[in-house]
Amino acid sequence: MTDARLRHGRVSLALSFFVQGVTFALLVTRIPAIQDRYGISDGMLPLFLAAVPVLAGVGSVLSEKLVARVWPGMLLRWSQPVVLLALLGVGAGDEVWQLWLSLAMFGLGVGTLDASMNMLGVSLQRAYGRSIILGFHAAFSLGGIAGASLAWVGAHWHLALVVSYLPVVVVLLPAALLGSRWYADVRQEPEPGAGGAGESGGGGTPVAFKFLLPLCLVMAFAYIGDSTVSNWSAKYLQDVLGGSEELATVPYNAYMVTTLLGRAVGDLGVRRFGPVAVVRCGALLAGAGFAVVAVAPGAWVGIAGFTMLGLGLCVIVPQTFAAAGRLASGERGAAASDAAVARLNVFNYVGFLVGSPLVGALGDAWSYRGAMLVPMVMVLVTLVYARSFGVEPDRYGGGHERPRAVDVG
Repeated sequence: MTDARLRHGRVSLALSFFVQGVTFALLVTRIPAIQDRYGISDGMLPLFLAAVPVLAGVGSVLSEKLVARVWPGMLLRWSQPVVLLALLGVGAGDEVWQLWLSLAMFGLGVGTLDASMNMLGVSLQRAYGRSIILGFHAAFSLGGIAGASLAWVGAHWHLALVVSYLPVVVVLLPAALLGSRWYADVRQEPEPGAGGAGESGGGGTPVAFKFLLPLCLVMAFAYIGDSTVSNWSAKYLQDVLGGSEELATVPYNAYMVTTLLGRAVGDLGVRRFGPVAVVRCGALLAGAGFAVVAVAPGAWVGIAGFTMLGLGLCVIVPQTFAAAGRLASGERGAAASDAAVARLNVFNYVGFLVGSPLVGALGDAWSYRGAMLVPMVMVLVTLVYARSFGVEPDRYGGGHERPRAVDVG
């Protein structure tokens, strides 16, 4: 595969990550408006919110089965429009059944989309021979910031949901379809040392779940930490640390910005120090961030803690996908790598489902300061499993490149 084809594949995949970041942020940041539009009670709202990650998990499981027959780029090419149209359906519907249908499409599409995006990211990183996957997740974070900003505009000007969503879908849907023409199918060429198992359509046997279990736990714990910030940072700053309503919006924004910055430079750290060192530093920084939040005497110290969390957590999830891909492809080829990424992706949604209720229940039964220590301990468990991130032949950068790797820009 030519250098130009790999570069085009890298840019087009980054565009897909960006589009998904925008789309997801537009949904989750307008939940109060969605609740008002459809007349959903506070008691029923958690059922609607839980439906998306549950169905996304189903979509990810289906992706694991489909990639045995279909190239992941095909799944991504058609699942992204489904997700965008489902978002538009959420804004355009009037009846609750229409919302259920749109959320079902969104959840199934997101599971397929997340899995296939990360499959392509892992395979492109393997072709490059050095760490690039954090850059894709940086594009997702940038899209999340853009989507949240667009949602703020819609809320500020009291725009109907369909008016907020329609222009975004009109712009992003054709852009995503056009960009999908340049997805790079690196599985068409055998990988070094992989023989026929690395070819497109190879029938590599998936890695046994017990070998993936440490990475699955790390993924779930990282998303428990992430969902704690997204769901509880504003309430914690206002109710526990005495911040104003306006100041309570700052922690999540700071978290998103530092997540973007950390991912933008994270690949350089992996190339220089290796994935094990980067994951350990990220886990320590995230654990320290939760500790600062738990003992913070005031709002600004709490904001500093949430900022540390963004810098720490941001590297863990992309490196977990990369580690799963290396573990699987090293023994069984690219087909097994895709299946491992899809299986691991399910624990993204497990963490998302568990995190918010867990912190809320502990906060009500004990204290919200004490509740922050639980995700802290979970994130620090990553240190126990850090060695799972380092497969020596694939340690990118610093003289550890794969033999015969393609070195492109």
